[in-house]
Amino acid sequence: MELRLTLNGEPVAVEVDPCTRLIDLLRDKLNAKSVKEGCGEGECGACTVLLDGEPAYACLVLAAQADGSRITTVEGLSKDGELHPVQRAFAETGAVQCGFCTPGFIIATVALLDRNPRPSNDEIRDALAGHLCRCTGYRKIMDAVHRAADLTASPSVGAGR
Repeated sequence: MELRLTLNGEPVAVEVDPCTRLIDLLRDKLNAKSVKEGCGEGECGACTVLLDGEPAYACLVLAAQADGSRITTVEGLSKDGELHPVQRAFAETGAVQCGFCTPGFIIATVALLDRNPRPSNDEIRDALAGHLCRCTGYRKIMDAVHRAADLTASPSVGAGR
């Protein structure tokens, strides 16, 4: 079947088997390598993308379900060579560790801050539930979300989100 969608702001038309998962389409055909497969069961969050502005586990979505949708991956966050404030915050706070889970956490954080620019620790925990990191005790990730909130609230960044 032919599938039409917008990936990171660019229109895409691609032929896919109706049983293809979104993660496989993104990684194998569209070269979005930030979308990682950890568990393949929607338990780890490594494959999180924004699907029409909402976080979704790409391993649980059929590509056909994304027909006509807008998909954003980490590759689509930076603009003109500048990291998105959330990406910058993760780097600045050392929340990247090995990096495998980082894209999923970043996408989930972008979605959170779009809904709630000043989340509490409990709201952050709720938004990041279902995202696993085997390298940290999550303290640096929490610090990164708070730092990202500060960066996105800054007048010099404001419209960049």
